[in-house]
Amino acid sequence: MGRWRDGLAMEEAGAGAVSEPVPPERKTMRMDRVFWSHFSPNLGPGGWVTGVLLVHLGLGFWSGLAAILVGNLVGALPVALAAAIGPVTGLPQMEASRRALGRQGLRLPAFLNWIYCIGWDAVNNVPAAVALIALLALGGVGAPFWLALGVLAAIQMVASIYGHDVVQALQKYLGALLLVTLGAIGILVLVRAGGVPHAAHAPGAAVFVLATAILASFNLSWASYSSDYTRYLPAGSDPKRVVRLALFGLLGSAVPFQILGLLTASASAEASPTAVINGLAQQAGWLGPVVLGAIALSSITGNSFNDNTASYSLISAGIRVPRVWAAIVTASIGYGLAVAGAGHYADLYASYLVMTLYWIAPWIGIVLADWYLVHDRRPLSDPPGWTRGATIFVVTAVLTISLFSVSDLYTGPVARLLGGADIGYYVGFAVAALWYAAGRKTARVGTSA
Repeated sequence: MGRWRDGLAMEEAGAGAVSEPVPPERKTMRMDRVFWSHFSPNLGPGGWVTGVLLVHLGLGFWSGLAAILVGNLVGALPVALAAAIGPVTGLPQMEASRRALGRQGLRLPAFLNWIYCIGWDAVNNVPAAVALIALLALGGVGAPFWLALGVLAAIQMVASIYGHDVVQALQKYLGALLLVTLGAIGILVLVRAGGVPHAAHAPGAAVFVLATAILASFNLSWASYSSDYTRYLPAGSDPKRVVRLALFGLLGSAVPFQILGLLTASASAEASPTAVINGLAQQAGWLGPVVLGAIALSSITGNSFNDNTASYSLISAGIRVPRVWAAIVTASIGYGLAVAGAGHYADLYASYLVMTLYWIAPWIGIVLADWYLVHDRRPLSDPPGWTRGATIFVVTAVLTISLFSVSDLYTGPVARLLGGADIGYYVGFAVAALWYAAGRKTARVGTSA
């Protein structure tokens, strides 16, 4: 492996960097990086947009605040618990789930995660590219969308090529800069355009459940990434501290900016990233260029994560290419999708916030049940084939989509009975986790007998 002059190591280029545990001599990551790796990717327009969205759904301040607190805690806790798996196994999150799913059973969720990461890569880059174009225009420089997007995508791809250490450094140092910048902008906009939103009437249960599901997905969508950025910690790291730092990181970036979105919703014409960015830039006055620059930079923290994790997932899905090539392919496809789908950004954003939980919820439920309820934490006790856990994952995901999903294309029968409230994520997580844990414990008791 190569090493930069400032001490950042380039991650191993081969597929073994993903499929094999991190060697003990490389497990030198500092504990503070756990916080930054869970904090920084949420810095950007996404959190603000979800806060604005609550008002457009019909929630007032108190109901919106309750949805933010409940939804974020529900979504962040499984991600934080998953972070503790990395130091012991030394494996990325997807690869570590082979303990429960088997090496063959792992391939389906890993492939879904690869597609998911590419989708988020494209979705996140669209508003960032728009912001970069607007920033350049202020200086009299015109840039086409494809070029502005290409500059951002290239930076993100280079970070993912170098891998773990460079991605983590971006989270800490660029994340700290974004925190100060976006925090100052948020306070300024709050003073100029803030106000407590009032709902015309109390929101119904279905609306509140939908709001909390959207907010839960904002954090739970990181569940398939978490151990990717804790596996370089020493194996003896305190798991409780890892969980606390991950949880505080997720909540610390999501909750405050969503509350700011809730309080400044009147400054945005609609709950779309473009409208929110325009509203922030307008209300920030002479700091408008800083807003645009921060939005453009924020895509680098989030998408360096997306590209890097996607490269891991492609290898875990059974595509045994070198890690570097997996990173290049992933970033290139994400760039192409963003160029092709830029005009449909709002639809893509809403779809990804909601639809990803249908497979992530049962998958992470099984992974956490295997780790915390079965109490068999041998790092390499992973079966080679398709396991009962993989079957539970498929069956639960299909049933929750069929019965509970709510979308423009299809609404399940249970969701219709509940007035459009989608509780499939919670059901999928609980059913998969309990089904898996009950079966494993029964098998262990039978073996002991």
